[in-house]
Amino acid sequence: MKFKIRKHFLFLLLFSLLTTTVSAGKVRTGVEVLKGQNFAAIKGKRVGLITNPTGVDRNLQSTIDLFFHSKEIKLIALYGPEHGVRGDYSAGTSVSNFKDSETGLPVYSIYGKTRKPTPEMLRDIDVLVYDIQDIGSRSYTYISSLGLAMEAAAENSIEFVVLDRPNPLGGLKMEGCLTEPAYTSFVSQFPIPYIHGLTVGELAIYLNEEGLLANKIKCKLIVIPMKGWKRKLTFDKTGLPWIPSSPHIPQTYSPVFYPISGILGELYVMNIGVGYTLPFQLFAAEWINADSLAKSMNELKLPGMQFRPIHFTPYYSVSKDRVVHGIQVYVTDYKNAELSLVQFYVLQECHKLWPEKNVFELCEKSRLNMFDKVCGTDRIRLEFSKTFFVESIRQLWEKDIDAFRVRAKKYFLY
Repeated sequence: MKFKIRKHFLFLLLFSLLTTTVSAGKVRTGVEVLKGQNFAAIKGKRVGLITNPTGVDRNLQSTIDLFFHSKEIKLIALYGPEHGVRGDYSAGTSVSNFKDSETGLPVYSIYGKTRKPTPEMLRDIDVLVYDIQDIGSRSYTYISSLGLAMEAAAENSIEFVVLDRPNPLGGLKMEGCLTEPAYTSFVSQFPIPYIHGLTVGELAIYLNEEGLLANKIKCKLIVIPMKGWKRKLTFDKTGLPWIPSSPHIPQTYSPVFYPISGILGELYVMNIGVGYTLPFQLFAAEWINADSLAKSMNELKLPGMQFRPIHFTPYYSVSKDRVVHGIQVYVTDYKNAELSLVQFYVLQECHKLWPEKNVFELCEKSRLNMFDKVCGTDRIRLEFSKTFFVESIRQLWEKDIDAFRVRAKKYFLY
């Protein structure tokens, strides 16, 4: 009898744990919440939609289709950020204006000569809706498009609605200094940390309320929050399908690696896995000894990080068709890992091993400017290049985080 009771209790406990795990992963995105509310926030309105292939519900139905076939709203126009509405443009390629073959709607480019929607583009629009999956790093251009579109909405007296989505890095991790005014660019449009810890909805509120839009203008902003998301959740814990947010962010874990190598990648001196099968997960060059670099990096005992030697031939990009040697990065303890400093540790160890290979001298001069823009300042490069020691820039890299976290917390939705 005791055995039966114990067995029944264990079954109930196991069932409880399983159902808790499943329900914990049931995050509903803003578009799903909006649909569940019968589109109440935009009901009866003429809608312009800023989106791309990541704008889908959990059943992979696109926000474009949901809006286009809804009887509650009238979808008037689409707006294409970097990579386009349908994801058919490569990185850095200007997006064109055209008619969408599926819906027949006009698609206006907001990546190219025009980055802020013009009054002509917004003609006949009552509300501009934004539904794009961000990756949590400042240099990803979708959040720059978000801010500029908010400015356009304010300037043209149009409502702006953000359908919120998870920050794939969670809402706790923040790294990097704020962008300095002289280094504001489309890859660092606003003074936020390199890893900012905000959802796009929270970021929109932050930009609006902190007076960070042009001329401190404010738009009439509505954020449709998610249901079930918590700050500790990385994307793999949400239960949502991952749609490649751009060609080199193909997997659920890709946003974790982007800040690990993306800044160094701007120099085009090392291959960081872009052009191979492991984008942002590698550091390699023809002149690197893979075993030596892996040994040096592992001896640092960086929290949550391990490295292995690797040899490969890039199909395109840096060192195309040439054998390169280097390391692959493994994140073993995400909570304690300092993602964005890894690339500087790689530079530190490479300088120890091959002091004649100064990456800041090996690259084209124009790439130094891009490196500084992505860092949000030239002070990181100038200070680091004096000694090639990470500790020489740590305080500079981390100096804004505590104050930013306090300010940002006022706008947390979760």
